Amino acid sequence: MSPSTRERRPAPPAHETELYPPIRDFLVSLGYTVRSEVRGCDITATREDELVVIEMKRRFSTDLLIQAVERQRLTDSVYVALPQSAIPTGRSGRARWQGMQRLLKRLELGLLLVSSESSVLVLFHPIACERRRAGRARRALLREVEGRSGDYNVGGSTRQRICTAYREAALFIACSLERHGPMRPRDLRALGADARTQAILSKNYYGWFERIDRGVYALKPQGHAALAEYPELAARFRHALSEREAGRAGERRLPPEGDA
Repeated sequence: MSPSTRERRPAPPAHETELYPPIRDFLVSLGYTVRSEVRGCDITATREDELVVIEMKRRFSTDLLIQAVERQRLTDSVYVALPQSAIPTGRSGRARWQGMQRLLKRLELGLLLVSSESSVLVLFHPIACERRRAGRARRALLREVEGRSGDYNVGGSTRQRICTAYREAALFIACSLERHGPMRPRDLRALGADARTQAILSKNYYGWFERIDRGVYALKPQGHAALAEYPELAARFRHALSEREAGRAGERRLPPEGDA
């Protein structure tokens, strides 16, 4: 199949059957023999040994994907057909539309857009999907996973504050300042604070810290309040600081080598 010219966006069709005539005429013009509603398939098109199956819907849906994937048991050339009015609009419409296309490509499905003026646009054909991973995004995801000390969020949460690796690092600094008072970044790192400690303190993204002298930072009331918001994490960090101090105290009590 060959792409046709893009037309202006039409009004949404009242019924799926309105999509059929333009698709049928388009396929016939390309030399296909077209039949509708054959063994559950909305449209079948044959040309010599080639078999094309097309599933139509007024809007993008899970049912459409299920039907199209089921048709892949019959042929590799499966398309979904939507009216141009099915393209999402609004602030998030473009991102959603791009996501819909990526999903179809991942499922190795083709996509047709149909206008009420009998125009059919082939957006893409069903081709074997090269499952390339977004390297930068993958590395960022793994860094975030590795940076979290535990699971302090609930999967599927919306409109809830997420405890990220960055927030964990800031909370550890807050615990350290709560325990030891004003400190320098290098001393905080010696206690086990994140390598980004200097940047976390200087940027002060959460408003928890204040610089009271050159290179010396203290915990603000907002920082104390933040520790109260994350009691489980704060308790874990306080325990870790106590363990570190106990370990250092034990090292100081060890007798010199040769005196044992």
